[in-house]
Amino acid sequence: MPVRFDKPACLTDMPMHYCPGCTHGIIHRLTAQAIDDLGIEGRTIGVASVGCSVFAYNYFTCDMQQAAHGRAPAVATGIKRSLPDKIVFTYQGDGDLAAIGTAEIIHAAARGENITVIFVNNAIYGMTGGQMAPTTLSGQVTLTTPYGRRPQEGFPIRMSEILATIDGAGYIERVSVTNPKAVIHAGKAIKKAFERQINGKGFSMIEVLSTCPTNLKLTPVKALKWVDDNMAPYYPLGIKKIGGVNDVD
Repeated sequence: MPVRFDKPACLTDMPMHYCPGCTHGIIHRLTAQAIDDLGIEGRTIGVASVGCSVFAYNYFTCDMQQAAHGRAPAVATGIKRSLPDKIVFTYQGDGDLAAIGTAEIIHAAARGENITVIFVNNAIYGMTGGQMAPTTLSGQVTLTTPYGRRPQEGFPIRMSEILATIDGAGYIERVSVTNPKAVIHAGKAIKKAFERQINGKGFSMIEVLSTCPTNLKLTPVKALKWVDDNMAPYYPLGIKKIGGVNDVD
């Protein structure tokens, strides 16, 4: 019988540590599948910083580098500039990219760094116990907003829309992984982001709306529905920008 579905070669055999229902595993698979499809495993370097994704180096067979909290784009910049023939990607959560790493991601985009960013947005700090994140929705209950996020605690930050205003950004898209159709589309977007780097078209970021069932205190199925019902209206899916100063089309 022919094999219809198999583990990407770019994923190791190590069991993942993520909580049941967490969609990091899906996003890892999509990233690994894109690397496989493009035949770039031998020249790819991934960078993960602090957060639930910190152990990503256990799951990818390509070279991986750990960065300090929020500094993955800076580390990726150094790797790409010193080894321009390598394909470099960062894998970051919302607490990492949109809080302590805000400056790094904005200036990497402003410089048009030829890197690929996988941004996992689950609207909460996952690894540290469920505190409010920059992407936490207004009214959302978290460990540090027990009565719901209020205006004095800030409004949720739409990172894709912010980066889309920057000239150096070439491709920005927001996707989700809440159903099979969405997963297939997310995989295509991630692959496109890598293709653009291969073709020297500069900075790309794919934002993935994700779940954190443990800290949302929901079952895996209800967490997926929560993303569709609550996150997607505030963080609308779709391409926010394609075509930047580095494009040669």
